Amino acid sequence: MTEPHPIVVLIEDEPQIRRFLRAVLPSQGIELFEAETGERGIVEVGLHRPDVVILDLGLPDINGVDVVKRLREWSEVPVIILSARTEEADKIAALDAGADDYLTKPFGVGELLARLRVAMRRASRGADGGQTFTAGPVTVDLAARRVERAGEPVHLTPIEYRLLAMLIRHAGKVLTHRQLLKEVWGPSHVEDAHYLRIYMAQLRRKLEDDPTQPRFLLTEPGVGYRLAQP
Repeated sequence: MTEPHPIVVLIEDEPQIRRFLRAVLPSQGIELFEAETGERGIVEVGLHRPDVVILDLGLPDINGVDVVKRLREWSEVPVIILSARTEEADKIAALDAGADDYLTKPFGVGELLARLRVAMRRASRGADGGQTFTAGPVTVDLAARRVERAGEPVHLTPIEYRLLAMLIRHAGKVLTHRQLLKEVWGPSHVEDAHYLRIYMAQLRRKLEDDPTQPRFLLTEPGVGYRLAQP
């Protein structure tokens, strides 16, 4: 019995991008469905129940951010934003609305495929992120709240642990400063981005081989942070 092909719904009004991905994605064993408008894209997602949605922000009928919000009313399907917009505010709005990741046009095929694989792994693993996470020498047992590096226990403060656990549960997903501050520190601290810088620096010192060149606790400049999946 053959494995079913992963399904991607592409919501994009630019013919060149659709034509390009129509050539690339099926060659990687991905079944692709397309929509030129946001309204049609929402219908396609409902019809095909894809593994991932690739979504342009600049659609002819409704804003891509509104598409994300409407999808999140009934679906947790991973959404990757593919947009020519480079303003951080646009990226942040889409991520805060519930998108999982973004790529700015023009983009590389290799990077897009890598982001797709991460989104599919995250979706198949389930929302709880599993009980154990391993990245290089670091192992985190979420059930036991135990963190080890190269087999040695690592002491984290309660806030450091909450921040790390949040990133692990959403591994591969870009989390905005606002999302992290709200979940770790509470709604009254969503503007206190300096908290994040301090605690991420502490986590990197404790967990990364080279805190100045982190391998898995990654910064998305101006937007937030992402925990790279091994």
